[in-house]
Parts: sequence; structure tokens; C-alpha cells
Amino acid sequence: MVEVLKGSPLFRGMTEDDIRGCLACSKAQVTRYEKDALVFCQGDMPESVSVLVAGAVAVCNDSNDGRRSIVATFDRPGELFGEVFAFLNHKAYEHYAQALAPSAVLQIPERYFYQTCGNACEYHAKLVANMLSIFAQKAYYLNQKMQILSCATLRQKIAKMLLCHCGADGRGMLSMGREALADYLNVARPSLSRELMKMQDDGLVRVGRRGVFIADLGALQQML
Repeated sequence: MVEVLKGSPLFRGMTEDDIRGCLACSKAQVTRYEKDALVFCQGDMPESVSVLVAGAVAVCNDSNDGRRSIVATFDRPGELFGEVFAFLNHKAYEHYAQALAPSAVLQIPERYFYQTCGNACEYHAKLVANMLSIFAQKAYYLNQKMQILSCATLRQKIAKMLLCHCGADGRGMLSMGREALADYLNVARPSLSRELMKMQDDGLVRVGRRGVFIADLGALQQML
């Protein structure tokens, strides 16, 4: 398990001994779930930070008529899920998490992030710093997405997204598929495809198998 956790952003920069020290000091535990078992329920009070060790977990909501809506899927070992609620002043989960396959989840007590163990362990401070970095990255991502979605037209949204992925040399591309891009921009896929083709005809972008590329950086910038 330690080898898996080395790839988690929560344990970034830690040695295997550091990770073992964190797990022992925090009294973290691994819980195994069968397919369809609930990891936590909507309305539960968070008591730990959950890290996927194996399997896959979906964070979901149910509609009034009982239909399940998947908010996010986690299938990469080392991913965190539901961690925000552990730091919202005892706010209950607004979603539920369900195993999509036989899964193992590491659960680190939330109190470990609020207090030191008294030994001034370097790995403890590193774990807390990594958690702050995770939250900062998520806040940046959400702010970036808000800026993109606030654009008035679909063309401007596409342009803004491309510019956000633009490197210092003015080159950039979107490697996500059209379905994922349409979901991200909250538009129908046919509408997205039509606009991309129009932008390509206008010489703004180049659409290829690997993704969408910037063709005219200056024109995209002026569009915003």
C-alpha cells in the first residue's frame, strides 16, 4: 500500500518511512468495500479524509424520483474524495460515496490535520502542507472554470479554455475528447462540434485527432 500512496498528492515528497510514520501516528485504517457498498452516506458527519487505495468510487446524488446522478468518479489509486467536508466545521456530507467495484479506502482521522502529535514530526507538517496545496490547486481550478463558464458565447468559452492551456510560447491544445469538453462547458456535444468546425474554418483553431490546437493566438486573445 505504501508504494501506492507514494503517487498520491497527499503524500507528495515523502519517503516510504515518512508515509509509514504518518499512517502509524494518525492511526489511519484501510477499509474494504464490496461493489455497490456505501463508503459514506449523505448526511453523515465526516470523521476522516478518504484516500482511494484500490478499486473505484463514485460520489453521487439521488434525485427526488430516485435516479442516481454521478458527481465525480475516482478510479486512480491515491486520489482523495469527500475531503472538503472534513474541513467545513462539522458540515455533513451533501453527497454519498459508493464503490463501483471491490475497493479499498484509506481513512485518515481528520483530527490529525488539526493537531500535532507532540513529536514535531517533519512528515506530519509535510502532510498538512500537501493538503493545503491540494485545496489551493482545487480553488485555482474552480476559479479558472468560473472564468471560462462566465464567457458570454460558446466561442469565447472555447477560446478562454485554450488560452488557459497556452504555454509561454503561445502554443496550446486541449487533449480532452469532445464529450468531456462538452460536459466541462455544459453544452451539447453537437453544438460544440459545430462551433469548433466554424472556428477552424475561420483560422482560429486546428482540430486534430489529438485534440484542439491554437492556430491564431492573437485572434483568440482579441476575442476576449
